[in-house]
Amino acid sequence: MKVFDNTTKRIFLTSWVSINQAEANNTHVTQLQNSAAKSYCDILQPLRQKVDRIQVRDRELAHRLCKLIPSQCPFERDVKLFGKTLFHIPPMCKLNPLYEEVVGLRFRALCYLADECGEDVSQYC
Repeated sequence: MKVFDNTTKRIFLTSWVSINQAEANNTHVTQLQNSAAKSYCDILQPLRQKVDRIQVRDRELAHRLCKLIPSQCPFERDVKLFGKTLFHIPPMCKLNPLYEEVVGLRFRALCYLADECGEDVSQYC
């Protein structure tokens, strides 16, 4: 019974210390990312706002947007040789600074086609 009590106290103490260290590290990293992102985002903010303001009110425009903007990153690949995976190329679309806005535009186009026009959008998924 004494062994269980000592083990439990040590586990809680260890968990408490590691949680606080993790929170401190995350806070510091978040602050660094925010300061770096502020100077970077200010340059592209007008372009982001312009893309966000595009309203999809035309069926042809919605179809064009859904065809032009891919649903998945086209650069992600598994390179295989004789059936074995040599390496994996990760998706690079998220490196695009306008990625969120472009994906949002595609989503608005899909929603317009499905909700307003009543079309089947499974061909674009």
